[in-house]
Order: sequence, then C-alpha cells, then structure tokens
Amino acid sequence: MLKDTRGRTLQQEHQFTWLPNSLHSKELKNWLADIEALEGPLLHPSSSDPTVLSADQAKGLALACSSAVFIGSSFIIKKKGLRVAGANGVRAGIGGYSYLMEPLWWAGMLTMIVGEIANFAAYAFAPAILVTPLGALSIIVSAVLAHIMLNERLNIFGILGCVLCIVGSMTIVLHAPEEREITSLLQVWNMALQPGFLLYCLVATAIILYLIVSVAPNHGNSNVFVYLAICSLVGSLSVMSVKALGIALKLTFQGQNQFVFIETYFCILVVAICVVTQINYLNRALDMFNTAIVSPIYYVMFTLLTITASLIMFQEPQTGTQMVTEGCGFTTIVIGTFLLHATRELDISLNDLTQLLRAPPPGSQSAVRFSAMEMGRLQ
Repeated sequence: MLKDTRGRTLQQEHQFTWLPNSLHSKELKNWLADIEALEGPLLHPSSSDPTVLSADQAKGLALACSSAVFIGSSFIIKKKGLRVAGANGVRAGIGGYSYLMEPLWWAGMLTMIVGEIANFAAYAFAPAILVTPLGALSIIVSAVLAHIMLNERLNIFGILGCVLCIVGSMTIVLHAPEEREITSLLQVWNMALQPGFLLYCLVATAIILYLIVSVAPNHGNSNVFVYLAICSLVGSLSVMSVKALGIALKLTFQGQNQFVFIETYFCILVVAICVVTQINYLNRALDMFNTAIVSPIYYVMFTLLTITASLIMFQEPQTGTQMVTEGCGFTTIVIGTFLLHATRELDISLNDLTQLLRAPPPGSQSAVRFSAMEMGRLQ
C-alpha cells in the first residue's frame, strides 16, 4: 500500500478529502502528482501499441505498396519487350542486348524505375524488415497482369496464394520493429564498419565474383538459381546502401546537409554498380526462364538476404514475440508465393473443386469415369 511522508495510506487520506476544495484535497492532488511524476510509467503504462504504425512507418508502408504495383507491372511489360526483342535479334539470355532498341522494354524499365524510386523512399522512413517483405505484393500484381496480358490463367489456388501473401504481409506490417533514430549518415557508416557487417560484405562479394566468373558462363542458362543468386546477393548490399542514401536525403531535406560527407558519394557509387549488375542478370533470368519460376525464387532469396544484412547492420531492437510473428508472416508469404506459382499451370476452378467434393462413392463405375475425366482435364 502506498504511503505519504506522514505514513498515511491513500485510503486513509481519501476519507478526509470528500470536500473538493478542502486543504486535504489539494494536498492529496499534489501528493498524487508527485507519485505520477515518479511512478507514472508504472501506474499508467504507455499507450503505444506495437501494432500501431508510427507516422514514418505509415509513410514507408504507403511507398512500399505503391512500389509493389509499379515493379509488379514492370515484370510483365519487360517480359513482353524481351519476347519482341528476342524475335528480332540476339536474346538477352545468351548475352544479347537487342532489347535496348525495343520501346516496350524501355516502358517496362521506366515503370520499374518509378517503383524503385518509391521503394528507395520507403527505406528512408521504415526499417528494411518492414519494406522488403512487402515485395510479395508485386508478385500478386504480376500474377494478375500475367493473367490479363500474357494469357497465364490465375486459378483458384493462385487466388488462395495471393490471399496468403496479403495475410503474411499484414502480419509483418503490424509487428515491424520501431527503427532507432538516426541523426547523421556517419552514424550509419559506423554501423556498416562493424565487424559482423564487414564479414557479411566480404563473404557476399566473394560469392558474387565466384558465380559471375566461374559458374554463370557454364550453368547460368540451365540453372535458375545462378542468375538469381547473383541478383539477390547484390541486391542485399544495394538495399543497405539505398537505406543509407535515403536517410542522407531525408536529413538533408530537414536542413542537415549530408552531402558534405564523402561517405554519401560512396553510397551513390555502390548503388549505381549494384543496380546495373542486378538489371543485367535479372534480364538474363527473365529471358531464359518462366516468370512463374523467376518471381517467387527471386523474392524469397532477395528477402532473406536483405533481412539478414539489415539485422546484422542496423540491429533494430525486437522482442521475441515480434521476431516469431515476423517469421510466421514471412513463412506465410513464402507458402502463398509457392502456391501461386506451383499451381499456375493447373486448369482448375472453384466449380471443379466443388464437383470433386461431390464425387460418387469410390469403387463405383461412375466414380472411375469421373476420376478419369478429371485427371484428363488437369493433365
């Protein structure tokens, strides 16, 4: 029981304060004010809810969602451009660059640039753990547009996969960590110079060079993981540089010029090199393999590596509940992505599933005919 300096409990004090303007009432109010100042956080816990987005996180979320729309559209537009260019010249998958003369490919490229700019801005306001997994929304956009523009049917399982991607994305959004306050690009630079992140950069660079020099020339056109591994590793490094550069621009617009530091220009150089490398090898992957294969594998590899790099570099504080929930959200997205693309070739609808549930009893002649008919339709 709480007591004041004279040893009286709150209950004892309260019995003398029924008159609102009494001396005891004023004394009690002052005494409670002192307690509120000392023990306020204990008596009245913070109203901040981890499932409520901060203003910066909301801005980052909006930018990330708009980015997903543009990037998802760019996959389809560039794919059509690559098809046209491949029919009239040397394919990108075997080292050709005839797509550079194709206007449709440039339209897709422009769409992707707009999406990347929005994505770039999102990293300035929200942690990478929030922004990067939302790339799954671009897979939904590309799946819907592929159904419309590339005549790739979106069946009932594809729709279910889209729903799972949205559920997983919302789970991550609602439990994303609050980013630590950064007041200077030099603060980010010091994070990048930590031994853990330096080791990650060294290992990633070594693997990238090995894949480009030794593996890609021999196995790039037969194994989808080669080109996408290069893109994902390079992308994880570029995101960290984009994050740093976005913070520099944000602080500069707030009146703290970050372009007086040489580190800002180093980040620009890293971003430029990484973006050119990603575009080159992603074009090769898109040209040689089906979009249904490239999109989910690239998303999973890129997201895992980017989150790993972000956790090593920025070390955003998280509770165990947040980490487990984010992991469940990401797993849900992966399952949805797999379901979306693994079943894309199946010609099955909700009516087909309903008929299967109403199938005749096993062993009857009608059941045998029904099974044969359905298997013939699905093959």
